[in-house]
Amino acid sequence: MKQFLEQSTGVCPSARQKAWFNMEMYAFIHFGVNTYTDREWGLGNEPETLFNPVDLDCDQWVEAVKAAGCTGLVLTAKHHDGFCLWPSKYTEHSVKNSPFKKDVVAMAAEACAKGGIKFGFYLSPWDRNCKLYGTPEYNDYFCNQLTELLTGYGKIFYIWFDNACGEGENGIRQEYDFDRYFQLIRKYQPQAAIFNDFGPDVRWCGNEAGTPRTSEWSVVPSELCRYALVQSGPGPLADQGGLPWIYNTDKELGALSNIMYSKGLVYCPAEIDVSIRPGWFWHPEENPRSLSWLFNTYLNSVGHNACLNLNVPPNRNGRIDVRDVERLQEFGALLKKEFGTPYPVHISQLPGSGPTQPEYVITLDQPHNDLRYIILEEDLDFGQRVESFSITGEFFDSSKFPLYQGTTIGHKQICPLQDPFSGQNPLTDTTNGPLHRLKLTIRSARGPVHLKSIQVF
Repeated sequence: MKQFLEQSTGVCPSARQKAWFNMEMYAFIHFGVNTYTDREWGLGNEPETLFNPVDLDCDQWVEAVKAAGCTGLVLTAKHHDGFCLWPSKYTEHSVKNSPFKKDVVAMAAEACAKGGIKFGFYLSPWDRNCKLYGTPEYNDYFCNQLTELLTGYGKIFYIWFDNACGEGENGIRQEYDFDRYFQLIRKYQPQAAIFNDFGPDVRWCGNEAGTPRTSEWSVVPSELCRYALVQSGPGPLADQGGLPWIYNTDKELGALSNIMYSKGLVYCPAEIDVSIRPGWFWHPEENPRSLSWLFNTYLNSVGHNACLNLNVPPNRNGRIDVRDVERLQEFGALLKKEFGTPYPVHISQLPGSGPTQPEYVITLDQPHNDLRYIILEEDLDFGQRVESFSITGEFFDSSKFPLYQGTTIGHKQICPLQDPFSGQNPLTDTTNGPLHRLKLTIRSARGPVHLKSIQVF
């Protein structure tokens, strides 16, 4: 078991995965014929004449999502209905036969470059319009379209695939050749990260509600992320069982109870993808979610060892709805207020604390009554190791109270400090004076701990 834990500490991200993690939050743009039919999933038979965003402004998209703090934009170049937002030469079901005519993918890519954010795209493997769907020839068609997008729009930071799959006209379900798709991406855009339910670079968190796991591990069984690189040997119980039931919705993906039965471990972190509205496409009757919901989703994604892919759908004129623009501005302003400038602190590791249970003293330059968050980061060059930790506050009267208890850390863990008396009789609050020191205790780790950063807000 000890040897296996040592191997797990060597399961580390690639350069493209680290670059993706540093993005932290980027925007999803669902836009197409569904915008005009009021559907979420199109049928594939919608006339191209429906698509006519008379006031399309991709610069406005970029400005809106940047206001929230997004560092990139992922455009639905083709959704399940098969309508292409670029003039693909492999289908007539595209913008080239719409009244609009223009290449929306090119416009979005150019706006991102102009606005200083990165550009990526979502290309749906399911295509309800293509007559080849459900046959081996469809993979050729899909690869041709994928090549168009990979080679015609500059540097791509992210390619997003789901695994939605319906039946073709002949009743045969399409077998997607993801290995071939991935090879094309590595050939033409080697630095781009790839999202798919099962890797290779980023995996689905298991829901579209912004709900996190208690413990979010980036080191997970290869049985889940079968497209990712295996970086360890089998677990100590792999010859006594297996993980045939494992799926993204599992609440304990990276826990010891799972990985002990794995044939090998991979590094494949989670993305939380949610929409600012109830639907993914724009619907006139819907309103953006509350500011508090957005902020909590941020804490549960960027602040919980994942990235946030926040969908913001343009309306039928081709612009982000003014209601969404205002909410994005409020959201960005709140993030700057809460996490704009860390408090100056002095951090020292307590001598004598072991490598897997180190303790750190965080001394404030001056006492505070308004501390709200501690942000912790592991150094991913050493993988993900911390299993549990706690934060204790120390007051001038020498009283000590627990303020936070957590499990994993990974790329980033935002720890909202809790009032230890919030659920008790206020007369039991015996603290005297402001907080002047904190102690971070790593309770357990799979190997020697390497923290990259400790910040106080």
